Amino acid sequence: MNGLAWIGLASVAAVSAAGVAILGRVGLQSVDTVLATALRSLVMALAVCAVAAATGRIGDLVTGRTLIDARAWGFVAAAGICGAVSWLAYFAALRLGPAGPVAAIDRLSLPIVFVLAVAFLGETAGWRGWSGLGLILAGTGLLVWDRLATASG
Repeated sequence: MNGLAWIGLASVAAVSAAGVAILGRVGLQSVDTVLATALRSLVMALAVCAVAAATGRIGDLVTGRTLIDARAWGFVAAAGICGAVSWLAYFAALRLGPAGPVAAIDRLSLPIVFVLAVAFLGETAGWRGWSGLGLILAGTGLLVWDRLATASG
């Protein structure tokens, strides 16, 4: 991606993820979490397939202009399984707990990705990155601790 456009796209992703937490929490009040996750996934699949069709990506795959090797398919499939487990657990947690702390704990994926990217992908991180990692961990701890303290009286 050119320039800093990734920042805008990541911001859209963050706002959309916040919508998932709030809208999902409200929607889960009378729906089984597994069913809700399945329905959400179906709607998401339809929306993503519509974008892929509109941009010609599905046509490129069907006509063979885009080839995906077995290794790539394997990693995409594994990512899909991780996503499914993540969303099943996330919606179940939203059903049981408060949206803010649930989302905060879910966002611990950020420090996990940060460490794994450094360890396995060869990405570099300076003191700012490691400091940010510490702040995220501290912030998550404070959000959860606040909720636990409020709940216990």
